[in-house]
Amino acid sequence: MSESELRDWGRRFGRAAHPPLLVTISGELGTGKTTLVQAICAGYGVVEDVTSPTYALAHEYDAPRSPVHHLDLFRLDQPDQLDEIGWDEIVSARAIVLVEWPERAGDRMPSERVTLSLQHLPDDPGRRLLYAGWHA
Repeated sequence: MSESELRDWGRRFGRAAHPPLLVTISGELGTGKTTLVQAICAGYGVVEDVTSPTYALAHEYDAPRSPVHHLDLFRLDQPDQLDEIGWDEIVSARAIVLVEWPERAGDRMPSERVTLSLQHLPDDPGRRLLYAGWHA
């Protein structure tokens, strides 16, 4: 899918989302993880600018139905560092929780979640595949 198709899909997903919901988003650098998060937030009703929390690790946004937590775990060295951002409270909140680089959370990642994975097409870097599933 193109970037505009990714944005459209993300907005539809955001409109359909209901809290509490944990969504993990995987993919290599540059595949569109933050673009997808921005679209999901827009569809869910977040009106402020959604930016990557790479250095802060976590951002919280207001939406009409619930808060939205956006976490980027790229800079995390060990799962026990999750305590510094209030991980347990965030993932158990009545909120939408969007996590980039979820593999960095190790066994701290709750089992029930929607998993999204982005992958560039080898012959067309402007397009990507989006895999979506439910992990229970």
